[in-house]
Order: sequence, then structure tokens, then C-alpha cells
Amino acid sequence: MELKKVALNDIHEGLGAKMVPFAGYNMPVRYSSDKEEHHAVRNGVGVFDVSHMGEFVLEGPDALDLIQRVTSNDASKLVDGQAQYSCLPNEDGGIVDDLLVYRFNETKYMLVVNASNIDKDWDWISKYNTKGVTMKNVSDSHSLFAVQGPKAVEALQSLTSVNLSEIKFYTFVVGPFAGVDFVIISATGYTGAGGFEIYVANEHAEKVWNAIFEAGKGFDIKPIGLGARDTLRLEMGYCLYGNDIDDTTSPLEAGLGWVTKFTKEFTNSENLLKQKEEGVKRRLIGFKMIDKGFPRSHYEIQDLDGNQIGEVTSGTLAPSLGYGVGLGYVTKENAKAGTEIQIAVRNRTLKAEVVKLPFYKG
Repeated sequence: MELKKVALNDIHEGLGAKMVPFAGYNMPVRYSSDKEEHHAVRNGVGVFDVSHMGEFVLEGPDALDLIQRVTSNDASKLVDGQAQYSCLPNEDGGIVDDLLVYRFNETKYMLVVNASNIDKDWDWISKYNTKGVTMKNVSDSHSLFAVQGPKAVEALQSLTSVNLSEIKFYTFVVGPFAGVDFVIISATGYTGAGGFEIYVANEHAEKVWNAIFEAGKGFDIKPIGLGARDTLRLEMGYCLYGNDIDDTTSPLEAGLGWVTKFTKEFTNSENLLKQKEEGVKRRLIGFKMIDKGFPRSHYEIQDLDGNQIGEVTSGTLAPSLGYGVGLGYVTKENAKAGTEIQIAVRNRTLKAEVVKLPFYKG
């Protein structure tokens, strides 16, 4: 199947980015080095083109009702201009996808979903759309730039009359930005470094991208690829769909009980409530390496006697910390912080310790 291209594909290639297939798209994985880009975001400001993400607009008097039925979090708590992290549970105890829910007003919402799941999510939500909610898939007509890092407010403020420092975490404003009238400026992101996600129609994407880099010149702004996005999110212990959560992992096993609200009925809520009451048999944990080395996805997790107790789902050498960290599922008995475990790396075992998330405390 031919790879899709984001609107600014040629710009990334022109910047010398290494392009790789990701979630069906040709995407920039790095421009310089993962480590350099990682530190640019942690300490300064960097820009990710994450236009491969999917956006669905839901409108109508029953839009909230549909969202409440398909998502695990309680979207009735949202007010205009607020966003919420949530997930789409399936009927078998797993997760269709994790997503963001944006409320514009009481009859208009936007769902932001993972690129690899756009078609799957669309079909899933459509299946439950029994009350005539108007659904629009605007994924291919919009670009999304994540401007992340502690200098993001200063770097972007000259581009808008909106006071960026007043946009609280997980809220958003629709306003003028870089000479474009209707841009969504959202204080969300996947890095733990602060900053904004900028949603803009494709016809304005190049103009906005160029304006961001012009405004950020004095702050040493840099383009950032998917490689650093992964190490940044992992230092925060954020789940990546397809690695740490999928169709077989329950939100309660994955530590997503905080977005699983039993104050309403939703897909499979009865079985998930039963699971909550009975307790899960395995949990997603964070662990840091004690021995030198770093873990990779699918490496075996063992207890100190060499018995397999689970598997690594994500792992890396954390650039901000200087040691290996990872996520993985282990039996409930081995999930407590402070528990010593070992990771089977090729033909040897390396010691590690279960720790509380996030790894990076800032």
C-alpha cells in the first residue's frame, strides 16, 4: 500500500529529515540526532509535525450522548474550550484506541485519534451512532503541529493576540494565529515539557509552519522527529497505542483507571467494573535499569529467580536521565514500586527496579 504523505512532506525532506514509514504515513523520524532533539524540547522549544493524527468532528444534539457511550471518561464534565484524555473500550475488555475529546460547545466536539487507528476508530464510533449525530472525518484536510518545550509560550506569543500564558493545561482557544483567522491553539502535548498543539487547515499549513520558525528564531527553535517524541513520552510514562495498550489490554491493567469513570454506562463498562472490584491479574509498570543497558519491546521480564513474570512493551535509554527505563506488564504481585526484577537482554539478565511514574520529574 502506498504511504500517505502529510501536507509538509516536501519541507521535511528539504530539511534533510530521515523519513520512515509510520502508521501508514511517510514521517520524519529525525533531523539531526534523537538525543539533540530530545534535549531541545526538554530545555527549549521544538516543533513536531504530527499531521498524521486523525480528527473527527461530531455535531448535533446527541453528540455528547454518543461520546459518553463509546468513551470511558466522563465527557459531561467538559466545559467549552476544554479537552479530555480518554479511551475507546472494546467489547472484550481491551482498548480500541486512546484519544482526546475537545468540546467547542454543547453540540460540537472533536475527537483526536491515533493515525494507525483512523479507519478502525471511525467504523467503531459509527457503529454506535444510532441517533443521527453528524460525523465528519477531517483528518486529511488538517495539519497538526506540536510546539513543545518550556520556551513555547515566549516563542509563539508574537504570532497571536491570544494570551498564551493564560491557556491552562488541557484547555484550548480558537483564534487568530500567524495571520490565519481560525486556528485551534491547544495546551496539550505528549512530551511533559509544556507547550501547545496547533490545528490548522492544510491550505495554511506551510504559512503557519514558516511563521512558527521565524518567530522562534531567537529561542533556537528546532524541528523534531518521531524518535525524540518516543523518548520524551516514555520518560513521562505515557502509553503508546500498539506498544503499551492495544485491543487486548484493559484500561485498568494499563493504569488508566483515572480515565475510566463508572458514573455512566459505556462500552463494556459492566465487565470493567467487575474487573475493578475483583482486581486485575497484571499491571503496566514503569521500571528503571540498575545494571547498565536498556530494554526493548518484547524483552522478557523475570523475577530474581529467573521466572518469567511479564514482558517489556516500551524501553529506551532516557536522554534526560542517563539510564535505561521501560514499561511492561507484570503479574500483580510484582508490580509494587521498589520490587527488584530482571530483564532478559539477549543471552544475559540485567537487574532493574519497579518505580513510580513518571520517570522524569522535571
